[in-house]
Amino acid sequence: MNPELSQDLSLLHLVLNASLPVQLVMLLLLGASLMSWWFIFIKLFALKRALRETDRFEREFWGGGDLNTLYQRVAAERDSAGEMERIFEAGFREFMKLRQQAGISANFIMDGTRRAMRATYQRELDSMESHLSFLATVGSVSPYVGLFGTVWGIMIAFMGLSSVAQATLAQVAPGIAEALIATAMGLFAAIPAVVGYNRYTHDIDRLANRMESFMEEFSNILQRQVTHHKEV
Repeated sequence: MNPELSQDLSLLHLVLNASLPVQLVMLLLLGASLMSWWFIFIKLFALKRALRETDRFEREFWGGGDLNTLYQRVAAERDSAGEMERIFEAGFREFMKLRQQAGISANFIMDGTRRAMRATYQRELDSMESHLSFLATVGSVSPYVGLFGTVWGIMIAFMGLSSVAQATLAQVAPGIAEALIATAMGLFAAIPAVVGYNRYTHDIDRLANRMESFMEEFSNILQRQVTHHKEV
């Protein structure tokens, strides 16, 4: 291969000499890729922490300790507490408040407790799912954005041949190569975003199932307490 042609087809040369629309597409895809990786790492650490805190709280909760003592500990550390701990704290706080009021039925107390836990559960779930929509958008849109840059670049390359009497590979190769870089960058941005989205969606679903199971089991414990209290 001609050394001059090889030099012209270097990656940096092709990017710097691409047409302005293709360069803008590449810049957009680069920004989307960097933000995706940022959110991927943030979500990785956040979900690892959530899993660790959930495991620790479940061991403590099912360890047979006093619920009032556990509630006081969680309430004092609410800002640094895990998702399941905040669900427990919200439900037990509402349970204690309603149980102290006279003339309230056990069903009303439990309905209020479940609503408090469900509201906190939804807030925690929304927090865990933050930034996932961005990853989904990047994963689905980036290939098409890259394809747009490729189509535009190839169109410009062939338009440049209109004034050439005889087209050669050396004349058309740089323009096509510039255009294909946009498609490659689109895939480079999309693939990690799709993998991260699928992985974290699965992890969040597993945590959500654990929290829902906890709410049901905790409600049963409180149901037995309030029933026994009413009978006494």
